[in-house]
Amino acid sequence: MEEMRKVLCEELEKLMEKDQRIIVIDADLAKPNGTLSLRSKFPERAFDVGIAEQNMAGMAAGMAAYGCVPFITSFTPFASRRICDQIAISICYAKKNVKIIGTAPGIAAQLNGGTHMSMEDIGVLRSIPDITIFEPVDIVQLKKSLPALIEYKGPVYIRLFRKVLPIVFNNDYEFDLFKGDYLKEGKDVTLFASGIMVSEALEAAKKLKEENIDAEVINIHTLKPIDSKIIIESAEKTGAVVTCENHNVIGGLKSAVSEVLIEKCPVPLKAVGVKDHFGEVGKLDYLKEKYHMTSKDIVEAAKEVLKLKHK
Repeated sequence: MEEMRKVLCEELEKLMEKDQRIIVIDADLAKPNGTLSLRSKFPERAFDVGIAEQNMAGMAAGMAAYGCVPFITSFTPFASRRICDQIAISICYAKKNVKIIGTAPGIAAQLNGGTHMSMEDIGVLRSIPDITIFEPVDIVQLKKSLPALIEYKGPVYIRLFRKVLPIVFNNDYEFDLFKGDYLKEGKDVTLFASGIMVSEALEAAKKLKEENIDAEVINIHTLKPIDSKIIIESAEKTGAVVTCENHNVIGGLKSAVSEVLIEKCPVPLKAVGVKDHFGEVGKLDYLKEKYHMTSKDIVEAAKEVLKLKHK
C-alpha cells in the first residue's frame, strides 16, 4: 500500500521528464506533501516560495501565461481560503492553466489540528467560476487522473489525502474527469460519497445489505462541474439519497447534489459530514467518531431517509 503523496511525486516526476511545461511550486511544505525530491531532479522547474502562498499562486498564474503548466501545493486551507483572491482573480478570472493541490483535507489534517483543518475549501472554491474541483479516492484514480488533468486546459483544485487509502479501483479502471463512478448497483437508496468517505460508504452498503436494504454507491470524484446525469439517474431509481463527505455539509457535496436534485429530481436526502464545526486535534478514527462520519452513521442516515421516502 502506497501513500497518495508518494504516488503524486512519482507520477509528477514521470510527467515532468516527458513534458517541459510542468512546474511544481511549494510553499514550505514540500516534505510533508511528498514533492521535496522533485527539487533536486528538476532544479529549474521545482521551487519553494516559503510561507508565501499568495506569491506561490501569483507566480503560477504568471508562468501559466507563458505556456507552463504549474502545480502549486500546500495544506488544504493554505491552498484554498488563504489564496482565495489569487485563485479567483489571477488564476480563474484570467483563465490560467494552474493546478492547485490542497493536501490533508477536512479531518485528514488529524494532529495538525483545527487551524490546518479545512472544512470549507470546497464551499469557498465552488463559488468561483471556471474552476474544476477534483478529489481522488485512491492511488489508482490518482495515477489515472494526472495525465488527464495536464491534458485538461483550465484551473483545477485537487483535494488530496496524503497518506494510505483503501484501494477502490482495479488497474483497468477508466478515468473520466467529468463522470462519477458506479461502485455498487442498488435499488433502495443511493450513497453519494467523495474522498475518504467512499470506503465508509462501501462498508455501510455491506451493513445495509445484512438488513435487506440494497444501497447504490457512487463515487463523486469531481465536485465541480458535478456529474448531474449520474445523480439524476440514480435518484430516480432509488428515490432516496445520502451524501457522505469529509467537509462541512454546507457548501460541499451535499450542497452540490441538492442543487441538482431540487431542480431535476426532488427526493429525500440526508447528509453525513461535518455539521458546521471547526476541527480539532485527533487521529482520523477518533475524528470520524467525533463528527459522526463512520459507516455506522451512514447506515443510520440511510434508514432515516428511507422512512422519509415511504411517508
